[in-house]
Amino acid sequence: MADTEHDDVLHLTDPQAIRAYAHRTRMALVGILRTEGPLTATRAAELTGESVASCSYHLRMLAKYGVVEEVPGPGRQKPWRATAQQTNISRASGDPAVDAATTELRTFLAQHYFELVVNAERTWEQLPREWQKAEAFGDELLYVTPSELLELRDGIDELLHRFSDRNTRPELRPAGAELVQVLRIAFRQNRGTAAGGNNDDDNTDSSSTSVDQSSSLGQSSSSSTGASTDQSPGSGSASETSPNPSADRTNGGPS
Repeated sequence: MADTEHDDVLHLTDPQAIRAYAHRTRMALVGILRTEGPLTATRAAELTGESVASCSYHLRMLAKYGVVEEVPGPGRQKPWRATAQQTNISRASGDPAVDAATTELRTFLAQHYFELVVNAERTWEQLPREWQKAEAFGDELLYVTPSELLELRDGIDELLHRFSDRNTRPELRPAGAELVQVLRIAFRQNRGTAAGGNNDDDNTDSSSTSVDQSSSLGQSSSSSTGASTDQSPGSGSASETSPNPSADRTNGGPS
């Protein structure tokens, strides 16, 4: 099932709903509705490049699980809107079916975000100079405790929240503002694997290990992360996820 709490977060707890969400067109539609909606299926088709029939079908599927809904429109128009600005999917639900569906979704998102990053890197030279300098690409290796990682994650969330109202209130967007996708991921390098991996008692330096993972729902094809010169001395992994040990919050679609 899906339910929305007061802070505009949609919680997906039904394995079928989570699997239904793991679809490129559906995530693109959710991302567009969260930044440009409400929109009709016709307008959504123009923005995604999909057919009107395809958008109508996928919007109805999303509505089935409470992710989007129809709203009154002028005349005979039937616009759709997102029911929340973020999606929360628990990673520690206690239900094996939910956890398995969540892993499938996160894996799907990891692959999708990797493709977005690759496309952004390949098209970086097409950007105006000021955007080339502003975009970021890099990683960092840190020795932190679980509580410190939570503190770091919450601090990043707080910084991003400063700009979140602009998604639904265009009048707050300053001149020159463009839609930007910010990808977040933080994970412990030692995954506790028995074969070939380090255990907690090993003193092996893990700085040469490269791992990538994911989560979150990106926007549409308008999102990008370019390559500036701030490459960190870490593993150089290129991927994304909202690093919440128990849940993932995302506000777009592949997102």
